[in-house]
Amino acid sequence: MDKATLQRIEKLHPYVREEVKKIIDECDKALTGRAKVRITQGLRSFEEQEKLYAIGRITSGKKVTNAKAGQSIHNYGLAVDICLVIDGTTASWDTAKDWDNDQVADWYECVKIFAKYGWDWGGNWKTFKDLPHFEKKNIVTKKGLVKSSWRTLSKMPRDKENYVIL
Repeated sequence: MDKATLQRIEKLHPYVREEVKKIIDECDKALTGRAKVRITQGLRSFEEQEKLYAIGRITSGKKVTNAKAGQSIHNYGLAVDICLVIDGTTASWDTAKDWDNDQVADWYECVKIFAKYGWDWGGNWKTFKDLPHFEKKNIVTKKGLVKSSWRTLSKMPRDKENYVIL
């Protein structure tokens, strides 16, 4: 796991940090070859979210999100975006390439591993597909199952570090 990925994991919600480390390790082992997973985005501030939402609306460019501040699971530290780093140097978002030649696209090997841990993939969304995106949707707490929609998360109390209390 590279330094940038570890730094981004450490900013995620404490509930998912160890799980994300396991997922990334499992992905890297499954890929067996030239590709390694890098987290390109984890926890995102409301300010960062507003800037992204403005792209294609207020500022120039193609829209990159439909989520305003507070409407992204990234804002709660329960989502990650990834890329594959090829040969330690080149970032790739190619979802079809099979870098390890095992007849399964490397990206989909990762999708399956995230799914095994209960993470939803943005590539499965009906509209505005977000291929690099994974989010933890169902969280089991002492109080029961929490469906981590932004509407639910936005109403939850926060701890002293500003993470929602699960």
